[in-house]
Amino acid sequence: MTPERSPRRPRRLRGRTFGLRPRLVVALVLTAAVTLGVAALALLSPLQARLATQAERSLRAAALTARPGFEDAIPGGTDEVRRLARQLERRTGASRVVVDDEVLDGEFLADTAAAGTPDREIVLALLNTLATESTTLRTGPDGTTVAVDLNVAGTDAPYGLAVRSTADDAAAVVDEVRDAFVTAALVGLGVALVLGLAVVTTLLRRLERLRGVALRISEEGPDAAAAPVDDAGDEVGDLGRAMATMQTGLHRQEAARRAFVATASHELRTPLTSLGGTLELLAEDLRDGRLDLDDAQGQLALAQHEVGRLTHLATDLLDLSRLDSDQPLRSEPVELGELSRAVSAEFAARARAGDVELEIVPPRGPCWGRGDPGAVARIVRILLDNALRFAPAGTTVRIVPGYRGERATLEVHDRGPGVPAAEREVIFERFRRGSTTGGEGGFGLGLAIGRELAERLGGGLALASTNGAGPGARFVLALPIEMPVGSTR
Repeated sequence: MTPERSPRRPRRLRGRTFGLRPRLVVALVLTAAVTLGVAALALLSPLQARLATQAERSLRAAALTARPGFEDAIPGGTDEVRRLARQLERRTGASRVVVDDEVLDGEFLADTAAAGTPDREIVLALLNTLATESTTLRTGPDGTTVAVDLNVAGTDAPYGLAVRSTADDAAAVVDEVRDAFVTAALVGLGVALVLGLAVVTTLLRRLERLRGVALRISEEGPDAAAAPVDDAGDEVGDLGRAMATMQTGLHRQEAARRAFVATASHELRTPLTSLGGTLELLAEDLRDGRLDLDDAQGQLALAQHEVGRLTHLATDLLDLSRLDSDQPLRSEPVELGELSRAVSAEFAARARAGDVELEIVPPRGPCWGRGDPGAVARIVRILLDNALRFAPAGTTVRIVPGYRGERATLEVHDRGPGVPAAEREVIFERFRRGSTTGGEGGFGLGLAIGRELAERLGGGLALASTNGAGPGARFVLALPIEMPVGSTR
């Protein structure tokens, strides 16, 4: 046993006492067998009764059709009558044809059977017909007998014609049909078995390829093997394409994870190193008793900046963990104009430091949307932070609350470098940043968190066109409209 196979073997054999192949084949064969069995019961059971009924009708019709010929032949002698009797026997497949006028005298006028052969059913049928001068039909387990009266010209003596058909004829037909049905059933079961084995083997071979790739991915990671290409239009083909899509997603997530680890180590190490150096310098100055107040204030400002960076990163990671844990959000009316003013006040000092003006375009009236006030405020903070990060000095960041169709919207428009067309969706992915960051730090989580929060609130966050208003980026937060009780839009 090789080292490579030893960890896979238990996984392959665990709980697999009866594989999929025999189960599918048995299911196909049982289905075919049950279908053929039901068909046999539905066909063969009533077949003999239907054949007997059809034989009675045919025998009666044949006897009535032959009656005029016998009525004309009787005056001419027994030879012609016997010839017609044998002809009727051959035509109908009857076992016996009898013509007579006095049934009990021991000798028939014409009889296709051997002389002296008794037949109780024929005698009884002829007696009844001669007595009633009507057609008689007698059916028993041994066969069917039809007797018709003959009106012979020139004589008052009653004559009768009896045609006898045994049950062996119908039984022979049923046996023949049964034999043909059994042969067809055996052939059908054989074909079902062969086709079932072929289909199941092909299906399981394709599934085995997918299973092998899945095991390798689980043991060695998404770069272990490429998912097999399966262009079939069935469910297994869909599974193969889904696995390829999953593997692509795993590649993307793995790349994002590696980028996150690299970014996190850099983003966390840089402020921590700076903080450590600042505190070490301050400690030395205090220990040596040569503290320079202006220098200490500068070092404290630098430390505060690094603490702000750490706080920002920690907030992003905390928001991300809350989103992944699917914590519930409130749903209540939120006035976007007032919320915009409150959040903008938090960024006023930062905007002044960067020589950027924050302009809130007031709506014509209150702008109400539905959402969690804290989550909506967090989205607006993300948008303003992003805008101030890229807005050049001397420009204006515009915040525009309002209505658009059936949505309450809040736009944040900056005059920065904008977002290339190829990155319009990339910037909303976790741990992905655009190419126009200009060296700005960060995990690339802000816009991803903002979009996920907006979608959980029943709205959306998108990068919209600037509509010819110059360079920059225009982000639009859309929320469902919900007016407070007693207010109007």
